[in-house]
This record gives sequence, structure tokens and C-alpha cells, in this order.
Amino acid sequence: MQPTTESGSVSKKRLWTGYILTALIALFLLFDSSVKILRLTPAMDANAGLGYPPSVILPIGIAELICLILFIVPRTSIFGAILLTGYLGGATATQVRLEDPWFFFPIVIGMLAWGGLFLRDARLRPLILLSIDDVTKRKRPAS
Repeated sequence: MQPTTESGSVSKKRLWTGYILTALIALFLLFDSSVKILRLTPAMDANAGLGYPPSVILPIGIAELICLILFIVPRTSIFGAILLTGYLGGATATQVRLEDPWFFFPIVIGMLAWGGLFLRDARLRPLILLSIDDVTKRKRPAS
């Protein structure tokens, strides 16, 4: 039996791809928030290099962990993804402000998070104008 949501069913292949993407993103963000919460030297040094004082590292790590938990829990996953988008947007803005060539990294993380959620939750499909189903069913115009 395939998992279903309000908008229909999700294929097993799509569901597992979504779970794998979500797990990879969750593991990365869990590591990132953990080093901030534990105030490990690499996190303190990296954030000092970004211009953040040591006093804000713990609250940033806690905020990231809360967003991650909301993202992982199926009932609150969409809300968590929205919050993660805001968090990662701040990370992107910080990188751009410093003219860091790795500014695209938080953007990619956000895209992968939403991609994983899109693949595993059919409720998002009506909200996305161009869904995977539309692309595969669309006929090419005659030349």
C-alpha cells in the first residue's frame, strides 16, 4: 500500500528518494547545530570569522535545531521547511556580505530540503506550478 496524503499517492521510488534527501540534510544540519550548541572551537572560530560574537552562537544553534526538529516531524514538516528557508537565507546573506564564494552552499541545502519534502509529501504538488507529474505527462508541441 502506497502512502497517501490529501492530494493523492506517492510512488515508493519518489518517497524513498525524498526520505534519503531529507535524512542527508537532517544529518548535516544536526551536526551543524550540535557544534554550535556545544560551542566547539571550530564553530566559535568560524562564526567569529563571519562577524558574529560568541554570545550569539548558542542561540543560533538552538534556533537551527528547533527548525530542524520541526522539519523532521511529518506533521510540522512544511512549517519547518519554511523556517529553515529563513535560517538558510540569513546564512546566505552573511556569506554574500562577506563576498564568500561559497554563498551558494546554504541555497543548495535549502533546495535539497524542499526537494526532499516535495518528493515525500504529495500535499506540496498543488502548490508547485511545475511539478514532476506535469513534466512527465506534458506533450511536446508540434513543430
